[in-house]
Amino acid sequence: MSSQLESQSEKATTGAFHEHVHHTAEQLKHGDAALQISEQVIEVTEEDSSRICRLTDKYILTLLIWVYFLQILDKSVIGYSATFGLKTNAHLVGNQGAIGYFAQLGAQPVGAFLLVKLKPRTVMPIITFCWGVSLLGMAASKTYSGLMATRFLLGLFEALCLPLFSLITVSWYRRSEQPIRVAAWYSTNGIATMVGSALSYGLGQIHSKHVYSYQLIFIVTGCLTVLTTPVIWWRLDNSVVEARFLSEQDRYKGVERLRANQTGVQTTEFKKEQILEFVLDPKTYLFLGMSIAINMGASVITVMGPLLLQGLVGFKPATSVLLNIPFGALQFLLIHLSSYLAVRFKTKSIIFFVFILPVIVGSSILFGLKRVAANKGPLLLGYCVNPLIIAWISSNTGGQSKKSAMITLFNAGSAAGNIVGPYLFKANTAPAYRPGMSAVVGFFAACEGLIVLNVLYLAYLNRHHEKMRVAEGKPAKIADLSMTRKFDNSKQEEGLGEQAFLDLTDKRNSEFVYVY
Repeated sequence: MSSQLESQSEKATTGAFHEHVHHTAEQLKHGDAALQISEQVIEVTEEDSSRICRLTDKYILTLLIWVYFLQILDKSVIGYSATFGLKTNAHLVGNQGAIGYFAQLGAQPVGAFLLVKLKPRTVMPIITFCWGVSLLGMAASKTYSGLMATRFLLGLFEALCLPLFSLITVSWYRRSEQPIRVAAWYSTNGIATMVGSALSYGLGQIHSKHVYSYQLIFIVTGCLTVLTTPVIWWRLDNSVVEARFLSEQDRYKGVERLRANQTGVQTTEFKKEQILEFVLDPKTYLFLGMSIAINMGASVITVMGPLLLQGLVGFKPATSVLLNIPFGALQFLLIHLSSYLAVRFKTKSIIFFVFILPVIVGSSILFGLKRVAANKGPLLLGYCVNPLIIAWISSNTGGQSKKSAMITLFNAGSAAGNIVGPYLFKANTAPAYRPGMSAVVGFFAACEGLIVLNVLYLAYLNRHHEKMRVAEGKPAKIADLSMTRKFDNSKQEEGLGEQAFLDLTDKRNSEFVYVY
């Protein structure tokens, strides 16, 4: 088998190669899917890299954008449906709709295991179909218990969406390309906000004796999601190793251009030792703290937004839904702007830190301004947040099991923040919600402190890795080719890159360079 793969490699690679990388049978058994076709360090030109990246955008990224848009749309219309009779007709009180986030929170430990053991082409169609059916179930439910059950199922099946998309992105793209690609699908939060607002407003004007307005909204979005399922199965590939849209030669080159990431491509072996390292790694808890702080603060946007705008500035319910459209546009633009700046200046932490500052100012505006119609503009300025944390986590975590655990923990923090956050906005504090808004300011300020601590810790890890490399006879300082704007692996030093596809964690891989 090994000689056959080597023969295929020689046949598939017509360009020059620098060296032949030898791996043991044990490494091949427990390594990455790319390991068996990466034993030759082949030459890949910038033209090759750009062509493969464009094809990946065409076949993989477009699918991620569409499916993530559907996931956010399906989730957001639930919030808008509260404005069109969901709470009244189903006799919901307080924050009972948070049951979906409880399901999302509870699913993460199992999700971390499944995202390693199952391949993306299996997972994505299944969860998409199931959450679409769950949304249709919400449309069919007219009782409190029925709505709670289907909302729980919707949260359960959506729970793996963000972690799955993050893992797919990191397995197809160089680290320098990842922020823009994460922004491409994550920014559909803004598009879904705009489309969901307009769609809910339009369907909310339809009045029937047989179907509530919110049920019609669920039927339309649920059907759209279910019909997308066969398209996912038909179009999605598991990894660059299996990419049907790439020639055999380009699959080898596609793997080679990911070598410098040091994060691998794909493996289905769940490694308990990586989970132990994940538990003991301080940055696990720094990223978790950021996730909780951001999402508790963002609860004013994702859950309380329509009700908050309606109560604070005196708009009618339908009008308050439409007010989310300019916010969605702003969110879309800011996500792309921050990701562009992160790539342009090769730093995520500074851009992350800077972009949180206006959110603190905006939240302070919501806390301090008198709630009258004349203050609509300033209120909307505080109605936005844009984290770069997903790309930051993905690019600083090695080992498939550890990556899966880290991303699902981020999602667990997001769910926890969305569960707790709305309780800050108690009905007896309306319409100003001053205690809640003061807490929001505190959460975002805490996030800034965690960013600084994380940068200091990552810098320490880089110094530690320099000592590890010296002990192994390697140069202390190595060029991080994964972060260069143009791809050029001719600068890869001899003897480096051999560990890239061994499925090592970031701490065990001496060639791993942390980025911040």
